Amino acid sequence: MSTDKASGTATLNIPGKDPVDLPVYDGSVGPSVIDIRKLYANSGMFTFDPGFTSTASCESAITYIDGDAGTLNYRGYTIDELAEKSNYMEVCYLLLNGELPTKAQYDEFVKNVTYHTMVHEQLANFFHGFRRDAHPMAVMVGVVGALSAFYHDSLDISDPHQRMVASFRLIAKMPTIAAMAYKYSIGQPFVYPRNDLSYSENFLHMTFSVPAEEYNPDPVIVRAMDRIFTLHADHEQNASTSTVRLAGSSGANPFACIAAGIACLWGPSHGGANEAALAMLDEIGSVDRIEEYLARAKDKNDPFRLMGFGHRVYKNRDPRATVMQKTCHEVLDALDMHDDPVFKLAMKLEKIALEDEYFVERKLYPNVDFYSGIILRAIGFPTSMFTVLFSLARTVGWVAHWNEMISDPTQRIGRPRQLYTGPTARPFVPMDQRG
Repeated sequence: MSTDKASGTATLNIPGKDPVDLPVYDGSVGPSVIDIRKLYANSGMFTFDPGFTSTASCESAITYIDGDAGTLNYRGYTIDELAEKSNYMEVCYLLLNGELPTKAQYDEFVKNVTYHTMVHEQLANFFHGFRRDAHPMAVMVGVVGALSAFYHDSLDISDPHQRMVASFRLIAKMPTIAAMAYKYSIGQPFVYPRNDLSYSENFLHMTFSVPAEEYNPDPVIVRAMDRIFTLHADHEQNASTSTVRLAGSSGANPFACIAAGIACLWGPSHGGANEAALAMLDEIGSVDRIEEYLARAKDKNDPFRLMGFGHRVYKNRDPRATVMQKTCHEVLDALDMHDDPVFKLAMKLEKIALEDEYFVERKLYPNVDFYSGIILRAIGFPTSMFTVLFSLARTVGWVAHWNEMISDPTQRIGRPRQLYTGPTARPFVPMDQRG
């Protein structure tokens, strides 16, 4: 979009006021936007859009979603092609820099990330301040925010070099912190990162190795982990990304902004969907009860809903789900878990839902959360870690949007307005005179 020249004008007719002309701008793809930045100055009125579902809050060149067509592109590349042909580190470079790297650029980027995976040794003390049964997401919010107390040389957001260093640190240290949160929750010692392992392999190593025994994951598991990270790396202006941008608009340091994003992602309506899908499978319990629960899902008077099916954004099939479906079966084959009752139930439910006329007509296809939850459970992650892994993967997207926002000359501190419906001005009554 170029705000130098509008493609047209929209006229807003307000009773009792002169018409207001508003410029219209076109993006490279997707809906055009009506620029309402001067609406209040010209009309004395605000727009009303709870949830901002019809409001473009920024200009961005990172990720594009077409919910009706069921497409998701990072910097113009389709998510299925990236998931199949690329890897998470290459996708990180793409999201941050706008282009796929050359071999030399890729090697340099991986080196920079790899040599930032260690965390300050004193950071371990923060973990011991949490109860042993603290939720890993509570730990993540606190520890990531605390990074700003340790890395003072990357807090100046006006310095491009410091922003770059902060970006490397966040992407590199998030797997280490996530693994430490898991280890602390189960009472095992922390495992240090290894520079000879890939990003995903290193995370699995830090999570599942113990001093007495190394964890050597099957390459199928490593690839599945990498795909999960890739598929969750960014998703346009979702709630947590918007939170990061809003926090960043105040000039807050990058570690605080990402901690704010983690806190938002923790909400069950945002990052807890794959956990909810597994909880649903546990509730159904067995293959024999699928028909009963499908009937309940079709009953609008029944509160039961099929979790992991359909998507708020995608009105067609979730483009990430196709890759995850394939990966799910690869993982179950590699671990020989097709006879596990929960996974047999999930696969049977998937088959029925894909063939049932009710769900097909409404395009309630299994989404990425349905499959990712099954994969993570098969690998050995408890459900309390699912959102932690989501925040790990999404960090690069948050960082990319934060960098884009800081570099935007039109960026201003976020300040949504409101439709006030409270009391009008009234006099103060002293306490002894109140009836």
